[in-house]
Amino acid sequence: MANTTFVGVSRKELPACPVETTLLLIGNKWEVLILRDLMPGKKRFSELRASIGSISQKVLTAKLREMEANGLVQRKVYAEVPPRVEYSLTPLGRSLKPVLDSLEKWGYQYKAQMAQSRSQRSR
Repeated sequence: MANTTFVGVSRKELPACPVETTLLLIGNKWEVLILRDLMPGKKRFSELRASIGSISQKVLTAKLREMEANGLVQRKVYAEVPPRVEYSLTPLGRSLKPVLDSLEKWGYQYKAQMAQSRSQRSR
């Protein structure tokens, strides 16, 4: 087995719990938002930054590098002047689509439940 690095942890040191492993790879909002925004297809850095919103250039760069090292994102550099760089999901990154779909569904249900709860309290 190769000693591939996952967010600073070698594959041999990955947690025994698969949920913990998943959270290690996509456990913060930036990683989830990057996945969400790359799900439809490739984007340039500036497009990705604009679609995410409040993320700094430094944090986006760091997260993209981590996700690339972890096999979730691929970076393609075109030999042009000025250089053009595009980011897209790898097949492994794309395999997280059902997870994101579940998060989206749960978020809609939560918002609806909270709105209903507020409306009942205001009566």
